[in-house]
Amino acid sequence: MNGPANTIDKADEAQLLATIDRWVEREVAPRVKEFDHADRWPAELVEQMKELGLFGATVSPDYGGLGLPARTYAEIVMRVSSVWMALTGIFNSHLMLALAIEKFGTEPQKRHWLPRLASGEVRGGLALTEPDAGTDLQAIRLTARRDGDHYVLNGTKTWISNGIEGSCFALLVKTNPQAQPRHSGMSLFIAPKGPGFRVGRKLEKLGYKSIDSAELIFEDYRLPADHLIGEVEGRGFTQVAGGLELGRINVAARGVGIAEGALRLATSYSQIRKTFGKPICEHQAIQLKLGEMATRARAARLLTLDAADAFDRGERCDLEAGMAKYFSSEAALENSIESMRIHGAYGYSKEYDIERLYRDAPLTCIGEGTNEMQRIIIARQWIKRNAVL
Repeated sequence: MNGPANTIDKADEAQLLATIDRWVEREVAPRVKEFDHADRWPAELVEQMKELGLFGATVSPDYGGLGLPARTYAEIVMRVSSVWMALTGIFNSHLMLALAIEKFGTEPQKRHWLPRLASGEVRGGLALTEPDAGTDLQAIRLTARRDGDHYVLNGTKTWISNGIEGSCFALLVKTNPQAQPRHSGMSLFIAPKGPGFRVGRKLEKLGYKSIDSAELIFEDYRLPADHLIGEVEGRGFTQVAGGLELGRINVAARGVGIAEGALRLATSYSQIRKTFGKPICEHQAIQLKLGEMATRARAARLLTLDAADAFDRGERCDLEAGMAKYFSSEAALENSIESMRIHGAYGYSKEYDIERLYRDAPLTCIGEGTNEMQRIIIARQWIKRNAVL
C-alpha cells in the first residue's frame, strides 16, 4: 500500500511540534502519574487531543484531517512517548481504522466515516488479534456470513486497544473460511458497536496503563453489506498488511520516545546524584552507559525517520519499517533498563518516572508484530532486494 503524498511547510511543522511540546509539558507531564498509577482512562487529555486534531493527524484535509506526512506524525509520537507512551495508542489505533477506510474504502464510505473520525466524534481502532491468532493473522476464526443485504458475524477478538472506550473498529474476519490460500478468504469491515457486539473483559497489563485493552465478542452481530471496506470480499489481508507499515513506524516512534525519555531522565539524575564526592556522571561506569544510551536513541530516531520518509514517498517500506520497529523497540527496552540502573534504588520507586518507562517499553517489542517476526521480514525483504541474478 502506498503512503499518502502529504507534505507540510517546515514553518507549519515547527509550529505544530512546538504546540505538542507545550501540551506535553503543561498538561500531560503533571498528570501522568495520576492516570498511570490508577490505570484510569485519561478523558480530559483525550478531549485535548481532539482539540489538537490528533484523531485526524494523518487523515486527508479533504475529509477534515490534518493530512500530516508520516515523518511529522512520527515526530509527534516520539515527543508524546518520551513522557507517556499510552496516549499515543489512543490515537494511533484510531488512525489505523481511518487509514484503512481512506486507502481502500469506497467514496461513500470515506465521506460518511472520515470526517467523524478526524474530529474525534467517532473513535475506535483496529481489531485483528484473536485468542489463537496474533502474528499468524491468517488463523483468525471470526466469521462473517452473508445474509441478504447484511453479514452476520460470530467470534472473538482480544487485546484490542480502545476496545472499551472506542465506538467503531476495522474488523478483520473470514468471509470464506475454506478459501485457499487462507488469506484470500479474509475481509475487513467497518464495525460500529451495536446489538450483538459487546465488550468482554478488560485485560490487565504490566504497563501501557490507562488505555483500555479488551476482548470484543460478536454473537450474531449484523452488519449492512456496505460496511465491507471496498465492498469486495477477500481483500482484507492485503488491506491490513499494507496498513501495518504505518503501524510499525508508529511503534518505532514510540520506542524512540521511550529511549530518548529514559536517556533524558538518566542524564538529569546523573548530574544531581553524587557519590564519593562528585556527580555520578563523572564516574566512568556511568559514562559508558550514557554513551551507549545516547547512541542507541540516535540510531533509533534515524531509522524511524528513514522508514517514515520511504512511506511518504509512496514506496513499499516493510523492510525499513521492520528495521525501525525492531531496533527502536529494543533500544527502548535497553535504555529504560540502563536508566533504571543509573537511578539505583530510586529507579524502582513509583515516585520516579523511569519505572513507568521501564514498564511500558516491553510492549514495543511485541505490538504490531513481534521482534522475532520483524527479523524474519527484514531478512526476506533484504534477500529479495539483493537477489543473485
